[in-house]
Amino acid sequence: MLAAIAASLSLAVLAAPALAQPSVPLPVAAASADEPAEHVYVSLVTEVGVITLDLDAGHAPLTTANFLRYVDGKRFDGAVFYRAMHLGWSDDPAGLLQGGVRDAATLYPPVAHEPTSQTGIRHKAGTISMARFAPGTATADFTIMISDMPALDADPDAASEDARAGFAAFGRVVGGMDVVRGIWNLPRSATAGEGAMKGDMLETPVKILSARRVAAPPAPAAGSDAASPAAATSSAQRGADEN
Repeated sequence: MLAAIAASLSLAVLAAPALAQPSVPLPVAAASADEPAEHVYVSLVTEVGVITLDLDAGHAPLTTANFLRYVDGKRFDGAVFYRAMHLGWSDDPAGLLQGGVRDAATLYPPVAHEPTSQTGIRHKAGTISMARFAPGTATADFTIMISDMPALDADPDAASEDARAGFAAFGRVVGGMDVVRGIWNLPRSATAGEGAMKGDMLETPVKILSARRVAAPPAPAAGSDAASPAAATSSAQRGADEN
């Protein structure tokens, strides 16, 4: 079942129309799982709260640099979360949330693929990863894991090239995971989307108002996995205004 989900994700991601994607990828990565962690924090201020990301530039330098290029160019401002994949394999919430830039004219060239077998960053709950078509085609669409998704990790022993490559994880949510879950739980359209995407599309996509680097993640509220949306918004917006 996990393998089938991974295969459907490879075909169903909406990073951009395939013909609109530039064909020249960034250079091949040279990092490995032995590289030290290098934390870069990014605050996504959405319409419903703030999500703070911890990007691992030490282990996934190319994927992190690609994401930060969109952040620093303010190209995530106005992007949306539009897909909530719900998986029914357990009583606990399972699946992922997907978002990104919908205007193909604003995309940078694709980033070279950094597999989890190289970076050591696994698809655990809260992990952020790149959406893609084939390996090496990721641009500005990304996913956040609601649950552990080991089928998205690279499997060197898999029969297909796509499964051997897996998806490129490059960080994790360190604030606002409650916001992520809240967006994921919003109503979905029964008719929107095609193929494996059908039934996953949010009836009303949630807009990212701004995406900016911040100096540090918000301090978690007592008894919570994230700072309150109001407090996080204030802190993140201050960091955004400074940039």
